[in-house]
Amino acid sequence: MRHLLGCADLSATDANAILDLAEEMQQVQSRPVKKLPALRGRTIVNIFFEDSTRTRTSFEIAGKWLSADTINVSAKGSSVSKGESLRDTMLTLDAMGVDCFVIRHPSSGAAAQVASWVRAQVVNAGDGQHEHPTQALLDAYTMRKHFRSLGREGFAGKKIAIVGDLLHSRVVRSNVLLQNLLGGEVVLVAPPTLLPTGVENWGCQVTSDFDAVLPEADIVMMLRVQRERMAGGYFPTEREYTAGYGLTEERLRALKPGAGICHPGPMNRGVEISSAAADAANSLVLDQVASGVAVRMSVLYHLLGSDEGAMR
Repeated sequence: MRHLLGCADLSATDANAILDLAEEMQQVQSRPVKKLPALRGRTIVNIFFEDSTRTRTSFEIAGKWLSADTINVSAKGSSVSKGESLRDTMLTLDAMGVDCFVIRHPSSGAAAQVASWVRAQVVNAGDGQHEHPTQALLDAYTMRKHFRSLGREGFAGKKIAIVGDLLHSRVVRSNVLLQNLLGGEVVLVAPPTLLPTGVENWGCQVTSDFDAVLPEADIVMMLRVQRERMAGGYFPTEREYTAGYGLTEERLRALKPGAGICHPGPMNRGVEISSAAADAANSLVLDQVASGVAVRMSVLYHLLGSDEGAMR
């Protein structure tokens, strides 16, 4: 793998290899000394043109635990804020000998554009409304662990309901692409005003009836209402949105036994998800966060690692 720009570029073999190595990487989290020498001497720059807490921190921890030199750059305070173009910024950093860029950008396609300019390898940490491949991989990793805890292997026959603001989400596209590779059945649930154009061609079921899907779903993934990206009125009121598409306490009781609850965060408690659901025993939200470090370690190792063995 040269870059990780989207789940559309992965094969099922690639995806499973990343998930399998992440299982080994997660062992590092329980060690007294959380350090592997696998990427010693490599330099990773996390360059984020949008605010982020969990994704950037997760990548930084992943790089440091693999012994890479990790540097964080944000648009605020950089030459970008003085008017420098994205191309000039990336070429300047690339000339310093960076091995890998982890990039988040508000424009769809920015990561692929950067990959065409630089010598370094590139990981897409979220580009506009396009893709967020490591989020989908960590979601799949979390689901796989959950299914195994119930004595069930694999994604075949599992129904994954992704609910909420699909229009502004980059997570949903990556999850659909990845589940189509792994064999899971995705059902997208949203009001008609929050459906992306062309969603009928994504190869999954689409509905506006959350209550009809709820009793059949093995995983219910709630998506954040992205108010900051909404210029107009996509639903009458938050109260009405919650009534139709929120994982309320009443809907929590209607879940299929053993169903897991996911949310890529940050959560709007009381809007798309109730506190009762977010903190429920079957909530996998914090498992997703923990999985994120292991999956990103696996991704960085697949891109930058040697044949000497990741776990030495």
